[in-house]
Amino acid sequence: MTLRKIFTTGCVLLSVACSTAPIKKETAAQKNPDTFEDWNRSIHSFNEGLDAAILKPIAKGYMWVAPDLVEKGVTNFFSNINDIGVTVNDLLQFKMTQSGMDASRFIINTTAGGLGVFDVAEMIDLPKHNEDFGQTLGFWGVPAGDFLMLPFVGPSSPREVAGMVGDALLNPFSYTFLFGGGIAVTAATSGIKSLDVTNTRANLMGTEKMVNEAATDKYNFIKNAYQQRREYLVHDGNVPAEDDIDLLEDEESSAPPPKSTPPILNKSSTKLNSSVPAPTPSNLPTTVNKSRRFLELSAPK
Repeated sequence: MTLRKIFTTGCVLLSVACSTAPIKKETAAQKNPDTFEDWNRSIHSFNEGLDAAILKPIAKGYMWVAPDLVEKGVTNFFSNINDIGVTVNDLLQFKMTQSGMDASRFIINTTAGGLGVFDVAEMIDLPKHNEDFGQTLGFWGVPAGDFLMLPFVGPSSPREVAGMVGDALLNPFSYTFLFGGGIAVTAATSGIKSLDVTNTRANLMGTEKMVNEAATDKYNFIKNAYQQRREYLVHDGNVPAEDDIDLLEDEESSAPPPKSTPPILNKSSTKLNSSVPAPTPSNLPTTVNKSRRFLELSAPK
C-alpha cells in the first residue's frame, strides 16, 4: 500500500512538472513577441541606410540654417496641431479633466500663441500631455501584437498601425492633402509634412547619440525601448507587474530573514561607544527591492 502511494505521488509530481515547464517558456516568449524578426531586421537596415543618406544630412542642414528660436517655434506649431488629436483621445479614454486642459492649450496657443508658434499655455502652467489613438486602443484592451518594423516609419505593432490611421483622421493636414483641390495647396501641404519630418529628425539627434553609445545590438535596443515606452504610455505610468516578478517577490518575502552575526567589539570600542546600541535584527535597515522603479525613473517625456 505504501509503495502504491509513493508510485502514485511520483506520477502526479512528474505530470505536473512536465505540464508546467512548457507554460513558463510560452509565457516568457509572449512578453516581447518578435515573430517577424528577419523582416524587421531587414527593414531596420533599410531605414538606417535611408536615414544616413537623406534624412540625417537634411536635418543637419536644417539645424545649421535655422536658429534655435525657429526650431522651437516649428516644434511648438506641430505640437499645437497634435493637441487636437490628444483632446479627442482624452475623451475616448474618459479623461475629462485632462481633455479640458488640452482643449484649453489648443485654444490659447492658437489664438494668443500665433497658431501655436509660441507655447503660451506652458507659461500659465497648462502641461502638455501625450495621448494618441494607439493608446486609446490599448485603454480599451486591444493587444499590441507582434513587434513590427515599418519602412520609413520605424518601430510599430499592429495596434499602433491602426492607431496611426486614427491619428491621421484627427490631423487637419490629412484632409488638406486629400481634398486640397489645387497644386499650390498640395505643394504647401507636402512642404509642411516635410518640415515636420525634418524638424522631428533634428530633435532626435541627441537620442541617436545615446543609442549608438549604449546599444550593442541597436535593433534589440530600439525594439525593447519602444515596447516599454508604449506600455508605459498606455498605462499612464502604472505598468502592471509581471507574474514572474510577483512570484519571485513572494518567495523572497516568505523566506526566513538571514541570521545576523553579532559585531566583534573590543574593550576600548565598548567604552567609547557605550551609548550606541548594538545592532539587532529589529533595528537593522530593511532591504527594499527597487527593480520596479526603473521604468518610473526612466520614464519618457
